[in-house]
Formats: sequence, structure tokens, C-alpha cells
Amino acid sequence: MALTSVDRQLVQRCLNHEPGAWNDFVDRYLGLLYHVIHYTSHLRSVTLQPEDVEDLAAEILIQVVAKDYAVFRLFEGKSSLATYLTVIARRICVRELARRAASAKAQPLGDGRTAPEPEARPKLEQGLETLEEVQRMLARLPRRTRQVVKLFYLEGRSYEEISTELSIPVNTIGPILSRAKQHLRQRMQARSEGASKAKRSAAK
Repeated sequence: MALTSVDRQLVQRCLNHEPGAWNDFVDRYLGLLYHVIHYTSHLRSVTLQPEDVEDLAAEILIQVVAKDYAVFRLFEGKSSLATYLTVIARRICVRELARRAASAKAQPLGDGRTAPEPEARPKLEQGLETLEEVQRMLARLPRRTRQVVKLFYLEGRSYEEISTELSIPVNTIGPILSRAKQHLRQRMQARSEGASKAKRSAAK
């Protein structure tokens, strides 16, 4: 299937950082990402909790916007955007599920049970979302959390650099960024639930 003019314009709007473009992208393709996550986990016989699905979806979206939408810049338009995103999302899911499985095997408890997997350390990347979305998220975060998120996601600082600049222990930075990612998951969940309600209402 060829790239549609709607999706071509959507990609360009995101690359241009136009207001509302990221929201439009998430609204259009979040359902597809959920489908890929569920299908990939099914093929690998992995049971995911709702929070696991949200976390994987957040990870995929972070990869989409990383390095100023590098994923979009590499897209040549030889297929539909949905097909391209499906390939990207599946690769991320497979990698993350494999990483989780390896982590779980490496952490057995004394009674033979498997220890819960720790929160993955966020990757050093250029952007969490478009600047518009970041600013909305930061406005709802405590001052210190805002500083950490800005330094890590917007300025690409390392954990050690952030620790030195803000005079905070380096081992607290991961949890702070994890709480920031939780805000992204909550927004996606709210948007998904709103879309589902709208569809149900329209179907009546």
C-alpha cells in the first residue's frame, strides 16, 4: 500500500514541529501500536499486564521522536506509514520482551520465584516528544523533576552530568525519569479511553 497524502502531510507536520501535529499522530496510530504490542507478545507467548502494554507503547513513541524524529527522517515513503510503523514497533517490542526475559532469568528469588523486573533505564536520546508536548508535561511536574527531564531529554545530558549540575545522587535520576514516563503513559491511556468512548457513542 502506498503512502497516502494525509500521512505524508502528517509526517511533514511532525518534522516541522507544527502545533498539534504530535497529538494528531498519536490519535491516528496509537491503536496500531497497541495491536502490534499485543500481537507480538502473543506470538512470543508472553503475557503482558495493562501497565506493560502502556510502557511498551511509551517506549515506541519515545523511539519515534528520538533525535528529532529520526524515524520519520529515515522513512522513504515506499510503503504506507502504517506498514513502516508496524515494522518499527515490532522490532522494539521484540527487543524489549527479550530484554525483560533475560532480566527475569538473571534475578531468581530464594524461593524459586522470579523477581519483578526493575524499571528500564531510559535511553539517552534527543527528545521525549515534540517541544509542545514536553512543555505541557513539564508544567505538571515538580521543579526538580522538570530540571532532570529537561537536561536528559532536551539537552541529552548523561546521568553523571545531571548529578553534578543539580547536586543530586546519580541513582535517583532513573526513578525521576521513570515517574516522568508514567505521565506519558497516563496521557496515552486517557486518550485511548476517550477514543473508545467516542466510538461506542457513535455506534449507538
